[in-house]
Amino acid sequence: MTIRVTQFQSKPRQSRWLDRLKRWMGVFRATGTAATGDRGERLAAEFLGGRGFKIIARNWRSPHDRRDEIDLVCRDGEVLVFVEVKTRAATALVPGYHAVDRRKKDVLRRAATAYLRGLRPTPATFRLDVVEVATHGDDVPEVRHFENVPLLPKHFRP
Repeated sequence: MTIRVTQFQSKPRQSRWLDRLKRWMGVFRATGTAATGDRGERLAAEFLGGRGFKIIARNWRSPHDRRDEIDLVCRDGEVLVFVEVKTRAATALVPGYHAVDRRKKDVLRRAATAYLRGLRPTPATFRLDVVEVATHGDDVPEVRHFENVPLLPKHFRP
């Protein structure tokens, strides 16, 4: 009596190779994207600081859902400002302001609500701003600031 031993492979060899390649490409892309985003957030913080904003938090994540993130939380006088930073190439098809679509606003709404619920007392006024950083290769980036972008209903209370 002979016993035949075969190896168990959960995926064909080609599929495993493709998974490794996708993982490597994802890491490669994420590193470049993260570096660009970090640079944009740093430039946005410097820009807002120069306009009199006080930076309270950077990359604040909701304790309820770590995917919900606010790039910058600032104070503009007595107003609490949630800032979404979008860094794009100057030649991008979709500018940063328009990249804050309904889905992104839903994420920002959840994160802002969680942030406000953690504050005592809750500030009387708050708003969402979008800062767009347009890069021109090695040249000085262009920063655009859009104030009071609609996010929450008029009579919202956290």
